[in-house]
Parts: sequence; structure tokens; C-alpha cells
Amino acid sequence: MKFSNVAIESIAYALPNEVWTSADVEAKLAPVYERLRLPEGRLELMTGIRERRFWPADTPASVASAKAGEAVLAKTQFNREDIDLLVHSAVCRDRLEPATASYVHGLLGLSGGTQIFDVSNACLGVLNAMVVAGSMIESGQIERALICSGENGRPLVENTLQQLQNPELTRKTIKPYFANLTIGAGAVAAVLCRRDLAPVSSLQLRAAVVETATSHNELCQGDSAGDALEMLTDSEELLVA
Repeated sequence: MKFSNVAIESIAYALPNEVWTSADVEAKLAPVYERLRLPEGRLELMTGIRERRFWPADTPASVASAKAGEAVLAKTQFNREDIDLLVHSAVCRDRLEPATASYVHGLLGLSGGTQIFDVSNACLGVLNAMVVAGSMIESGQIERALICSGENGRPLVENTLQQLQNPELTRKTIKPYFANLTIGAGAVAAVLCRRDLAPVSSLQLRAAVVETATSHNELCQGDSAGDALEMLTDSEELLVA
């Protein structure tokens, strides 16, 4: 996929205030570390993650997404009524129906003429949304698009911390939960537009390349577990897949 007429006019992000260091996470797992004789500092050493941030547990994805949306709207040269397309592109969503983009649209006060929809594809959602929006700009269907993504991994991490207290877990059976402890929260947004509408110094979306290997789709799987969220990951295989 190649693009010749698409600019990334503005990018912005929003971060939660609450910080959990990797040491904080390990402190919450102190009984587990002691029982399994796991060395302190293991989490940061193996992942390189010093800290992650979280919104309050009851923060909807739309609210996080809109925070980044407001941040990028404060930077862009365009007005809210200029936005032709809004895409919410996070893993997290408010509910199955309606589209989370409908809530983000309302929170941002966008025009009734703005198209809205969700794009969800694990960690690739934002990139996929940029390609979709870029294709619509390139073809002349729209002139400006707002891509928003807001994630809150706190419910997953808190449920994982509870699950890891299970005294029957071993060093081996604890492994599928390890990747959950790298999860955090945050939000990002970008405004894409027709190239001639953006400042000359703006970044450009020039091309996209896709390779699909669905034979690995069992290596990281997340789902609801009753009233909670659960994710199981084969981290070792994922690194070499």
C-alpha cells in the first residue's frame, strides 16, 4: 500500500497520573515471590519496564480515548467541525454496542457529519486505523480524520494479581500470566489529512506493508472470565514467532 497524498498533521497523548513501578507490582506479589523463591527485580530486569500508569479502574475506554482526542485537537490547525472521520482504535471498549467511537464523538463534541466507527486489532489497532483513514483520504472520500485510542489495563492487571495468589501455581504454571504484568494504561490520538492541507513540515504517511501469520494466533489470548478479564500468553514462543 502506497500513499502520496496523506499527512500526519498532529499527534498527541494522554497519560494517567497514577504510577505503578515494577517494584510496586512485585511488592503486591511478595507472598508469591517468597513461596516460589523468585528474585526481586525480576520483572524490570526481564522486561525493561520501570513503571506503568493506570486510570481509575472504572474509567471507560471512551473517556481515555477522548482525553487524547482533546490533546490533539488543541494542537491541530483544524476545528472540530472540520473532522470528517473519527476512529476509536483501542483494544478496550465501553461495551459491545454501540461503537465506542460514538461515545468519543459525543465527548469531543464533533460534528453530526463526522463518520464514526471502531477498529480493533490487538496492538495493531492504531496502525490499522491510520491505514484505513489514509486510504479514505487518498481516494478522496474524506479530507481529515481523527484517530483515537484509549486503553485501561488496570482491571486485567488487578485480576492477574489476585489469580497469582493461588497456592497451587508453580514456576511453570505462572508463566502464562507474566506478560499481563507489563500492561498499563494510556491514550494516543492523531489527525491525518490531505497533504496539501497540512504544514509543509508535517510527517507523511507514505506506505504500509502487511504480513499475516495466523498460525500464531493462540500465543496470546485475552477474554472475559466471569466479571473479570483474563489473558494468557506464551511469552517465550511469542518472541520467536
